[in-house]
Parts: sequence; structure tokens; C-alpha cells
Amino acid sequence: MILKKDLPDIDEFVIVKITKIMPHGAYCRLTEYDIDAYLPISEISSGWIKNIHEFIKEGQQNVAKVIFVDRGKRSVDVSLKKVSGKAKKDKINEYSIEKRSEGIFQKAIAASNREAQKDALKIEAAAAAKTYTELVNNIFEGKDPLSASTDKEFKDALYALVLKTIKPKSYTVSYNMELVTTDTKKGIRTIKDVLLKVQKLGVDVLYMGAPHYRLLSTDSSYPKAEERIKAATKFLDSYKNIEYTLKTNKVQV
Repeated sequence: MILKKDLPDIDEFVIVKITKIMPHGAYCRLTEYDIDAYLPISEISSGWIKNIHEFIKEGQQNVAKVIFVDRGKRSVDVSLKKVSGKAKKDKINEYSIEKRSEGIFQKAIAASNREAQKDALKIEAAAAAKTYTELVNNIFEGKDPLSASTDKEFKDALYALVLKTIKPKSYTVSYNMELVTTDTKKGIRTIKDVLLKVQKLGVDVLYMGAPHYRLLSTDSSYPKAEERIKAATKFLDSYKNIEYTLKTNKVQV
């Protein structure tokens, strides 16, 4: 986030760094906040822990879930065992993207020689977006989140860096297809005609050795890439004298 909160919220996933291991738990630093938290030994693993050092190490970074917050005492407890594999992966990805986006913001400050105005620029940016990721994404999508900014030099530097640094995502949906025709007289010509029309729908066709082919559809939007495949199969369903089967491959990003 651009302007950090004083304390995390209950059930929030946070990045932690183990700083001190005790017999019945450990202290850790919340990387995204200027505060320490306590990790009870009962929240490290769902199984019985005989030696805490077998599960955590000082200096180790991990994803934890906030399970207790006392705002008056600025006390926070976290849990490792309440973090699923998916939640951990999502949080690490979110954190990495946010750090990259913050790096772009910092480079724009340096490029426009605005170190002295750094805090004011952060406040201005926070009025347009909660996180650096949101700010960068809005700029990349052609929006103008800093339209009210009076610092044109910084704004120009930031927008230029975003467009130079961020690459659009691309999704490729891939299907293996077996295609045959019941037309014994014009079989080869029928197959060629069918595949040509499929390509005109925006789907690439790779010849894998008859009767095997691969259908590929690429787009910055996964649903749009998948929709082209659906349009191709709808066309194949309407075509006479052919039979086909499809088997999906993994989506490539």
C-alpha cells in the first residue's frame, strides 16, 4: 500500500520475518508494517512440535495470518498453520508485484529529481489509488489517475516508466485435436478447407501429423482466448463430413 496502515487487520495475510525464537513461540517482524508480532508455538504447525527449530529459523521469511490485534497495546499475534498453500502463493505474488510497482514509483522520483517532495507525492498518489500496484495498473490501462497532479515532470516520468517497464500479459489456450473426414472423394481438400476457416476465426493451427493438430488461441484476456476456441468448435460442429475430438493442454502465460 502507498500509505501504510498503522496495524494489520484480523485475518489479513502478511509477510513475516522470524527475528527471535523462544521455547514457546517466536517474534517476527511484519515486513509491510513498522511493528513486531508474536507467533505462538501452537500456531506454527498443526502437528505436535517437539523441537521448534525444526520448523522455523531466525531470518526466515514466510506468509502468516493475523489472528489477534490489540490496537491499544499495539500487539499482534500471527499464525503459520492457518495459511493454505494457495493463500501463501497468492500473497507472495501480490507482495512481489507491489514491490515492483513501488520500485517504479521510486525510480520516477529519482528521474524527476523529486526526493524532497517524496512524501507529498506519495500522499497525492494515495488519493488516486490504495496500492502502488493499483496505481501502476491504472496508468498501464490508459487511465490518468494523477490527472489532478500539478507536478507534470514527475507525472511524465512515472507514466513513461510504467509503459516502458510493464509488459502486457498474454494467455495462450491450447487444445490437441484429432480431425478426420468421412468424405472419401474430397477428404484432403475438406480438411484443408476446414482448417483454413478455423484460422480465419483467429485460432492458429499446428500440424502434428495427420490426423493430429493443435489449436492455439492467444490474447491478453484468458476468456477472449478461450472464446475463440469455442467459436472454432462451434464451426466444426456445423461442418458436414468431419469428426473431431479435443483435449485441452495447460494455459500458457
